[in-house]
Amino acid sequence: MSDRPSTPEPSDAQPEGSEASRSAGHARRSEHSEQPDRSEHSEDREKSDRADAASGADVSGAAASGAAKTAGPVSGGVATAERTADKGGPLAGDDSAGPDQDHEWAPPSPAPWLADVQAGPPAPVRTATLWAALATGVLSMLFLGDGLAVNLLFVAIPAALAAHFAAQAAGRRTRAWTLVWSVGGLALLAVPALRDADWPSFLAVVTAVALGSLALHGGRTWPAVLLGPIGVFNSVFTGPVWGWRGLRERAGSGNGRVGPVLRALVVAAVLLVVFGALFAGADAAFADLLGDLVPDASVSGGPWHGLLFVLGVVWALAAAHTAAAPARWDRAVIPEGRERGRVEWALPLVVLAVLFAVFNAVQLAVLFGGYDAVLKKTGQTYAEYARQGFWQLLLVTLLTLLVIVVALRWAPRDGSRDRTLVRGVLGTLCALALVVVASAVRRMDMYVEAYGLTRLRISVLAAELWLGLVIVLILAAGVWGARWLPRAVAASAAAGVLVFGFASPDGLIAERNVQRYEETGKFDLDYARDLSADAVPALDELKEPLRSCALRTLAQGLGEDSPWYATSWGQARARQILDDRPVSPDADWSVCDRFNTDLMHR
Repeated sequence: MSDRPSTPEPSDAQPEGSEASRSAGHARRSEHSEQPDRSEHSEDREKSDRADAASGADVSGAAASGAAKTAGPVSGGVATAERTADKGGPLAGDDSAGPDQDHEWAPPSPAPWLADVQAGPPAPVRTATLWAALATGVLSMLFLGDGLAVNLLFVAIPAALAAHFAAQAAGRRTRAWTLVWSVGGLALLAVPALRDADWPSFLAVVTAVALGSLALHGGRTWPAVLLGPIGVFNSVFTGPVWGWRGLRERAGSGNGRVGPVLRALVVAAVLLVVFGALFAGADAAFADLLGDLVPDASVSGGPWHGLLFVLGVVWALAAAHTAAAPARWDRAVIPEGRERGRVEWALPLVVLAVLFAVFNAVQLAVLFGGYDAVLKKTGQTYAEYARQGFWQLLLVTLLTLLVIVVALRWAPRDGSRDRTLVRGVLGTLCALALVVVASAVRRMDMYVEAYGLTRLRISVLAAELWLGLVIVLILAAGVWGARWLPRAVAASAAAGVLVFGFASPDGLIAERNVQRYEETGKFDLDYARDLSADAVPALDELKEPLRSCALRTLAQGLGEDSPWYATSWGQARARQILDDRPVSPDADWSVCDRFNTDLMHR
């Protein structure tokens, strides 16, 4: 060890104050003293060690060992006393400082996997990010109070810019998959602008939020795909604090640019309101133009518009904060399941595959042999046979995917022979499951032929088709590797929702049921009345008085004018059709009720 100054035994020193104060004083004095002789140092060190062993205290020894290392860390009570004195806490010579204050309390460390996943501190917020968040709040206040249509895109674009500026400040690069998720999310937000139906629009908005979380976090693993939205919702609380801190820093800085700009905006807004109101009162044409362009900002709607402003700013800052400090979900390690033996793993799956093969053989025999023999043998009608089969086969598809996931966790992984076994067994099971998917789709087609198309039936049919696509992707992953599989599944789900919304499900339902009416004379008038304006073009093809009976309720709902930014293309098209061919006044409620009764008994 290096030469050290001598340290007297604790029993020989009697200064005032605590033992930590005495050690700190010795340590500070030793920094300015000359190094003593090696023999004296060894003797004093032996005395110090014997005193420490007798008393059980380590303060004097820590001070002696750390005094010579002026650039190194000071341990024990010396470090605690100096840190406390620097922070303005209890002085080192204060007798009130007990032994529990020698060590600062530290919060418990998070779990190892959570420590790897959690986001680091965000980069300082940029001025461009704050302006984009403010624009999001203003546009939300002005345009989102009357419904959802193209106005949703008006609000989403500045929020996306806020996230982009925050990602740039954090040094993040724009990758190809980030652009895919971003463009896909904006495309999904176009569904409410095209379709009047609420249910596909809601599904599109939820999927757009999920894609936005993928664009903000950027991940390729299953935890990143499935848990990404958690980070965005967590930023709802941390993002506004981060933005407010950046705003205060700019307001208190010496350049003074934020204050004048805010004052200028307030003055401009006041001038626009005052002179705009005067011009509107002076000219009716200008008042109509102003009413069409400017949203309603009445006093009664003030709280609602204020809430929309706050929500817009909060969500924009949440997106920006997530982009600046994303959670690293790719670092979350999913532990592998316990490896099973070949027989233990493969035997249940082979038995299941044999069962699938037998069922599929029966389905093929029924398909080529005709349904008449099956119906005669079972005593069921055509509709009952179709209705009984689809839901069970849908459940079979879901359970098959679950079995594949569990089997992959417990699969043997010793060598190439095990990999070949896993690929062969699971590949066969996936191929047989595709036949089950095709059978389920055929059952739903029979179901629709017998009972007509509804929202539930078209939704579960689309879900079944997507599950079949997932099985195809799993088959491809068995050949080319599964690294791309999580993102491919997410992209396929988003693409399915986008196609589902653009296809106008209410329009497809009305079109299919009109075709069924022309073929069989059966029509559910009550269900047609509950459809959205997207169904008007198809229902317009019906003959009177059924056409007017089906469109009367829809025409009454479309009679309420809404601003251009809250009107979907489906609503505008329906209004144009009804303006060209209004509902017949002869088709009153009594006529429609009699007609509906006749349809129900056919």
